[in-house]
Formats: sequence, structure tokens, C-alpha cells
Amino acid sequence: MRRKPSSFSAVLKRAAWPAAALLVMAFFGGYAVLGTNGLLAYGDYKRQVAKREHRFAVLDQKRELLRNRVALLDPRHANPDMVDELVRRELNVAHPDEVIVPLN
Repeated sequence: MRRKPSSFSAVLKRAAWPAAALLVMAFFGGYAVLGTNGLLAYGDYKRQVAKREHRFAVLDQKRELLRNRVALLDPRHANPDMVDELVRRELNVAHPDEVIVPLN
């Protein structure tokens, strides 16, 4: 029993579905490596995380400073030095013989 030789179009028809499947898999594989959430974007994510952690640390320091100032101005037990400093700064009130050194 001999097989008759296949025509070129018959070979293309048989190979069309496997070729399409390979193209789809190659597309998704390439996207997994090169895409916006792929393996090569990992380094950029690490840089962004480090940058945001630094910014968070700066903001955390500012928050602690503000929390301290709020605690010093608590109406139940306000720090007299802090109150005096704020009143003099806001009302621009000073004695003529005082020297005011701004800290900011």
C-alpha cells in the first residue's frame, strides 16, 4: 500500500491550526517577558518601590514633627514656650529690645 504524495495546499491546511496555536503561545510568552508586567519590568518596579519608600520615610518624619507640635499645643496642658512662640510669630508682637531669630 503506497501513499500518494500530498499536495502543498493539503500540507498547509493540516499545519494551519498548530501554527496558529504556536503563534498565540509565542505572543503570550513574549508579553510575559517584555510586557508592562513582564519579567523585564521587575527592575523598574523595584526602583519605584525604593523611591516611594524614601518618600514615605520623609513624610513619616514630617508627620511625627506635626504630631509633636500638636501635642505641645494641647489645650489641656499647652507648652508655654510653644504658645509664646506662635503668638509672637502670628501677631508680629515683640518688645523693642528683643532680638527675634527665625528658625525656619
